Amino acid sequence: MTFGLIRERKNPPDHRAVLSPAACQIVKNRFPKAHFLVESSSVRDFSDQEYRDAGVSVVEDMSGCDVLLGVKEVPVESLIPNKKYFFFSHTIKKQPYNRDLLRAILNKNIEFYDHEVITNPSGNRLVAFGRYAGIVGAYNGLRAFGLKTSSYDLPKAGTLSDQQALIDELRKLELPPIKVLLTGRGRVGSGAQEILDGMGMQKGAVQEYLTTQFPHPVYCQIDASFYNKRQDGTRGNKEDFIAHPERYVSNFFRFSKVTDLYIAGHFYGDGAPYLITREDARHPDFKIRVIADISCDIDGPVAPTIRASTIADPIYGYNPHTERETHFLESDAIAVMAVDNLPTELPRDASEGFGAAFVKSVIPAFFNGDKDGILERARMTRKGKLTPRYAYLQDYVDGE
Repeated sequence: MTFGLIRERKNPPDHRAVLSPAACQIVKNRFPKAHFLVESSSVRDFSDQEYRDAGVSVVEDMSGCDVLLGVKEVPVESLIPNKKYFFFSHTIKKQPYNRDLLRAILNKNIEFYDHEVITNPSGNRLVAFGRYAGIVGAYNGLRAFGLKTSSYDLPKAGTLSDQQALIDELRKLELPPIKVLLTGRGRVGSGAQEILDGMGMQKGAVQEYLTTQFPHPVYCQIDASFYNKRQDGTRGNKEDFIAHPERYVSNFFRFSKVTDLYIAGHFYGDGAPYLITREDARHPDFKIRVIADISCDIDGPVAPTIRASTIADPIYGYNPHTERETHFLESDAIAVMAVDNLPTELPRDASEGFGAAFVKSVIPAFFNGDKDGILERARMTRKGKLTPRYAYLQDYVDGE
């Protein structure tokens, strides 16, 4: 079986790869029937020569591959008919901007697998870049705080070599006694926590964070049970909240009154209460001056996130009174960092982490008859049709 690592063609350029040269070597050693071709790329952070040195052929023509592996969406005109593809399609939530992509996948008889729905039998995701989004997002949030307050100027994450280099830069800072709030305990939240812990910031419990003035920087990490409460006043839990978000209202504003920098690394489900509304943002007691919205749900639970930003221009301002964008250095502006492809700022670390998970969880399924159903659950299309698991997308495909 021949796997092909395709060139990333989406703009802005993405420097990641599903598998590093070292990961390709590991697969070939474990599965002698596995072969690799790499499409030549001047964008990928791993050079063509690094793949050649690992014994992988670098080519321009990928038509000889059985399975094509990419990270971001493949342009419609670049899709090769009758192949198997893996990449992030951003279609499973019926995103209107990628409707034509899913239509093309069907029309070109492509058997498509979305990285986002590669799960174990319990429904837990097996491959993701979330940890690295959290790592870079936390760093970028602290960088934005320095720029907003004119107190320090960190280099951009993309100019640094790896996660340790980010931490080394942060350790040089002498921060004022700010309070940093982090929402989420999944991959994204855990990645952000690695940065805050790595730089030596003290972690505080919820009650002391809300009530105590500290002489040094402190952060608090919370999940949905701390920023939502049941409307009827009874005690809720995570399972109940996930199953019945309509029973809950936000309890987030108490954190807004004491927080300087907010790092949003939570998962937001349909029907759940907003964390920060537009009314909240203009309340006299609203203290947050910088938001690092790693989750980046546009016009969603964090009202100041009105658009995604870019690696080249990562920070914009939100004026809570006009509810419009402004420059982030304006006195009334809340600075918002909402880059939606953060892991590409640490392309090597992110690729190596993602690749290790892909080698462990996905590659074996091609050689063991997919005994755990890894491929079956992630297969969205086959023989020009949606598979039963993804039939809910038919009206999306058919719509205007």
